[in-house]
Amino acid sequence: MVKESGYQWKLGMFVIVGLFLFVGTIYFVGKQKNLFGSTIELYSKFNSVNGLAVGNNVRLSGINIGTVEDIEFLNDTSVVIKMVIKDEVRKYIKKDAVASINSDGLMGDKVLTITSGKKSTILINDQDYIRSKKAIEMDDLMVSVKKSVDNAGLITAELAQFSSSMNNGDGALSKLVSDKKFGNSVDNMVTSLEASASEFETFTTSMNNGKGALSKLISNERMGNSIDSSLTNVKTATKGLNEVIEAAKHNFLLRGFFNKKKKVEDKKLEEEQEIEEAEMKKALKMDQKNDSINK
Repeated sequence: MVKESGYQWKLGMFVIVGLFLFVGTIYFVGKQKNLFGSTIELYSKFNSVNGLAVGNNVRLSGINIGTVEDIEFLNDTSVVIKMVIKDEVRKYIKKDAVASINSDGLMGDKVLTITSGKKSTILINDQDYIRSKKAIEMDDLMVSVKKSVDNAGLITAELAQFSSSMNNGDGALSKLVSDKKFGNSVDNMVTSLEASASEFETFTTSMNNGKGALSKLISNERMGNSIDSSLTNVKTATKGLNEVIEAAKHNFLLRGFFNKKKKVEDKKLEEEQEIEEAEMKKALKMDQKNDSINK
């Protein structure tokens, strides 16, 4: 009887120890403690963990590579997160890697996400610190949402004021919307513009295809050459006329006439110069008088 009781006691202890080992194994495997593989430890400093807890997952490119093992205060404004990750993924994480705290879904648990780094070619080592990036906090998000809502309310109020002004104002846009007489006036103006455009189109068509002088002047090369020749002839005739006038000046019969004309022009020029000099002297005397008064 005593032997059977001792056997039952040993069996019960074995079952209890086995149950604890089973629960412990399920816990650590569930938290990806990687009991049967080599691991390394990494650290990162944050101002706030934003709800991250010990045991939360660590991810790289969306894949779980370890867990958060410990969170400790460094000082009153900083905390240090200790993470344990698989040694086999160390080759994908560079010295310029960045850690950030994100949510696993909209309302899910927090996860620590590592960005592998791009510029550096040196791999991290065990016990290394990696840079951190501040996560978007809910308070900051709510402030941003509130600002957007306030702006939307302001825009709505301005739209309401604009609509009221459109319905009751006296401006051109308000009249265009609500004043039938003004609308008819604008409609008539548009109709007139359309008619003018049509007439201009007819004019340009006639210019391109008509037989009038203006049409030929634009499109007929022969007529253009003829006008060009006429202008050349006029220029030649003008030059000849100037030569005739110059010869007449030296003719003894007309020399007196041209000399008399030149004397009249010279006398007129002298009078103009005398008048100009008198005005300049008068202005100079006025300036001197004003200077003496000011002194």
